[in-house]
Amino acid sequence: MTAYTYRMPSGIPGDVTRQSVATIETQILDSGNAFGGYGLFGKIASGKFVPVGSGDAASSVYGVLVRPYPTQGANASDPLGTSVPKTSGAADVLRRGYISVKNNAGTPAVGGQVYVRVANAATGKPIGGIEAASDSTNTIAVPGCTFVGAADASGNVEIGFNI
Repeated sequence: MTAYTYRMPSGIPGDVTRQSVATIETQILDSGNAFGGYGLFGKIASGKFVPVGSGDAASSVYGVLVRPYPTQGANASDPLGTSVPKTSGAADVLRRGYISVKNNAGTPAVGGQVYVRVANAATGKPIGGIEAASDSTNTIAVPGCTFVGAADASGNVEIGFNI
């Protein structure tokens, strides 16, 4: 049994938080360019959904990789499959709606701009990771994407994308 002293967790990265307003479509993943986790932004390249990466412009952002439910663990360190997505086949992509993501830097606030790291990966700040603060040329502002609230103790936070 778990007791929440101050606040319940904000969610699990990649979980769609408001199904009634979500637009989700299926896209094919590229096994040669896998996502590092759920709740990360991707783009379409050669007809497949791949992570946003080095040198990408804000206009390349296509959607957010959705965590499937139910999901099976990908390995012993991730028995619930919460962070390690499959690497090929079909996957769900959020094109419009609300989703829980992991914030890697900055302090999210209601209405705050969402950024994605596209250069200079660092500990805790992976390429494709979501941040609440601009890092000059290392991040891009995701058009039409804002934070819906503050992050929980683990950095999980809800964002609104193309709302």
